[in-house]
Amino acid sequence: MSVSRVLTWEVIESRGYETAWVERYGSTLRARGRAVGTAPEPYWISYELDTAEGFVTRRLRVTAESASGTRVLDLRHDGEGRWTADERRLPEVDGALDCDLGLCPLTNTMPVLRHGLHRAPGAAGTGDFLMAWVSVPDLAVRASRQTYTHLARTDHGGRVHFASGDFHRDLEFDADGYVIDYPTLARRLAARPG
Repeated sequence: MSVSRVLTWEVIESRGYETAWVERYGSTLRARGRAVGTAPEPYWISYELDTAEGFVTRRLRVTAESASGTRVLDLRHDGEGRWTADERRLPEVDGALDCDLGLCPLTNTMPVLRHGLHRAPGAAGTGDFLMAWVSVPDLAVRASRQTYTHLARTDHGGRVHFASGDFHRDLEFDADGYVIDYPTLARRLAARPG
């Protein structure tokens, strides 16, 4: 059964907004999104994200436009731990299961859903992950080590501590595993009926 959602965030760090149209089929996710930001420079982004079973990234296609021009990225995971960007091998992110599009709260969802960290601690209480991190708006791909730790259940979902290097934030997720609040980065806007 497919579950569809439309999610919009105010992206504080970029002084902009993002909307994602998300469809979930069991443990797979497909999304398309649009974002506009004014920091570090005015830009717009469009992306398409597809995951395989277990919410493992299969492909992220991104287009970014700014005053310096248009850039396109086709990031692919082969299902066996190897990654390519525009058909060029990326051995530095081999073994990663997820992409992480910079300034995009949707891409924090995959590891949280895979391990149910918005509901309860994972097997060890903490998930340590290698990510294929995509910076915005230049679309450069880098390896990023990230940690997600379940903190508590909430009335609407759960709180998860996120850490990458010396950057730490407590993120709030809804019951479906989507970010509600990512302090200093993004805050989800309430949907209006009809």
